Amino acid sequence: MKTRGKVLAGIVIVFLLLQLIQPSDNDMGNPGHTEFKVAFNVPDNIGMILRASCFDCHSNSTVYPWYAHIQPMGWWMNSHISNGKSELNFDEFNAYPLRRKLSKLKSMAERIEEEVMPLQSYTIIHRSAKLSNDEQKLVTDWINKTIDSLEKNK
Repeated sequence: MKTRGKVLAGIVIVFLLLQLIQPSDNDMGNPGHTEFKVAFNVPDNIGMILRASCFDCHSNSTVYPWYAHIQPMGWWMNSHISNGKSELNFDEFNAYPLRRKLSKLKSMAERIEEEVMPLQSYTIIHRSAKLSNDEQKLVTDWINKTIDSLEKNK
């Protein structure tokens, strides 16, 4: 019985010590001229959908839930955010070359249509981020129109 108590106390102490190691928050302030909304005339309804479903992992500004500061959950979330931003960063989108913009837009439409994005692990907790069929169509139609416009202006 004493050994079990020592093991439990050790686990609690390690857990508490882990809380001292916090990843830095993803908040780099105002993106300025490189932002997605600046690159394209994003309608408000599309912008709201993208902000609710995509921006926490694909921008320089994440709205963190309370559990993000409990380790190891914070590290896991930080890893997801870093990976998401390396694939697509809406706050740096306008700095991408035209070819990359087109590639990212096509990839966005495909991933939304295939229901790969937003990630299921994200939408389980953030129910409002899950796209309805109407929202999927609305966003992908807008993306496809934007792609057509960019390709015409090459």
